[in-house]
Amino acid sequence: MKTRTIIGLEIHVELSTKTKMFCSCKNEFGAIPNTNTCPICLGHPGTLPLINKEAVRYAIKAGLALDCDIRESMKMDRKKYFYPDLVKGYQITQQDEPYAVGGHIILSDGDEIRLNSIHMEEDTAKSNHDENNNTLMDYNRAGLPLIEIVTEPDLKSAKQAREFVEKLAQTLRFLDVSDCIMAEGQMRCDVNINLENLENGDRTAISEIKNLNSIKAIEDALLFETDRHKKILENGEESVKETRRWDDDSQSTISMRTKETANDYRFSIEADIPRIELSKEFIDEIKENLPELPEAKAKRYMEEYKLSDYDAGLLSNDRKLANLFEKTNDLVKNPKEVSNWILTELSRRLNESEIEADQMNLSVENFANLINLVLSNKINNNVGKKLLREIFESNENPEKLAKERNLLQINDESFLEDVVKEVLSENAQSVEDIKNGKDRAFGFLVGQCMKKTKGKANPQQVNALLKERIGEM
Repeated sequence: MKTRTIIGLEIHVELSTKTKMFCSCKNEFGAIPNTNTCPICLGHPGTLPLINKEAVRYAIKAGLALDCDIRESMKMDRKKYFYPDLVKGYQITQQDEPYAVGGHIILSDGDEIRLNSIHMEEDTAKSNHDENNNTLMDYNRAGLPLIEIVTEPDLKSAKQAREFVEKLAQTLRFLDVSDCIMAEGQMRCDVNINLENLENGDRTAISEIKNLNSIKAIEDALLFETDRHKKILENGEESVKETRRWDDDSQSTISMRTKETANDYRFSIEADIPRIELSKEFIDEIKENLPELPEAKAKRYMEEYKLSDYDAGLLSNDRKLANLFEKTNDLVKNPKEVSNWILTELSRRLNESEIEADQMNLSVENFANLINLVLSNKINNNVGKKLLREIFESNENPEKLAKERNLLQINDESFLEDVVKEVLSENAQSVEDIKNGKDRAFGFLVGQCMKKTKGKANPQQVNALLKERIGEM
């Protein structure tokens, strides 16, 4: 049986503004529960919301970067329902006038995933469940600024859904509108899926899997549901439209409730917030200041700096690493060498320290100085790696350290000639082995030269001198 998988996503993204959507309470992850609250976000009678202009700016940046059309005039609405996480009894959102419509993301296989719309809204409180089955509410999250990105049902597989969410998160991080850390709830995803039997046109009813909080959970839930829906079609079973949740322990989805009737949220206009009117100048100013996005950056790195597709992709995937690369290369003028140092030795240090590139003590100037010392043969590569481990923490001048510790590379040809002659006279058997085609003996002789100079000899010069002297013997 040939089937077609039909997937649509609804993705909630918290915007990284300093304050909440409609009040001046802090937007801060990990604060003591219920400390970032006020009468406005707690819904006290008589309070009035005041829209956060920076949140609107962030939302528009996201819409423009995703090729959406931005609505210049819009209203906010009240979505009414009763649940402990919604202290006001309604959520301020946009029902039928989303601020952005259209737009798309193109996947690596060339498929275009269309966006239906993006709307602004406020977040709800967070429910914390303890081991005694008590539910405790933390209202710090209530009122945080959100955008909800709704796709058309264009996705065909769990793999495509994974790539879409990864590319979306990458774009939003580059815009600096959200860190998209799913483990902290900054990005949450609902997926809708059903299957069509291409032989007779039968379709399963849509299943919605709610509140997926990791890329892996999104992919695993969709793989499970694809298989479950396929079995429904194969067995000729009836299916019902329902809401399900993903269970990590059993690696399966579990039914929460059927959706036989539409939810009645009793939407109404949010009368406490006047219509939002955006000037063309305001939108154009945001558009003109959009940063270079990952795909364009990777393409430029390959064309301008001649980096490989792999290296360009790694650098452009992280805005902070990309900034470091460009600033360092301005001082070194050797993009391939700078890329190599960042993606190997420096990334190792960053990962071990669990910090981002913009959080390290090491300055761009000292990092560039270290690379230049290696490129100019003042120190060898191994010394450079050892110095990096130290200056990564201390941010000391690497050239000053190398001089103080007598680590500068020996490039004096007459001195190195004497070292080579001495090593050759002490290792006649290795010379004989080399002449008999045993190439490994050459590496041994290089090692002996480096040992005599305590690792400070220029290895390229040692190699050349050894070849020259052995050829004369």
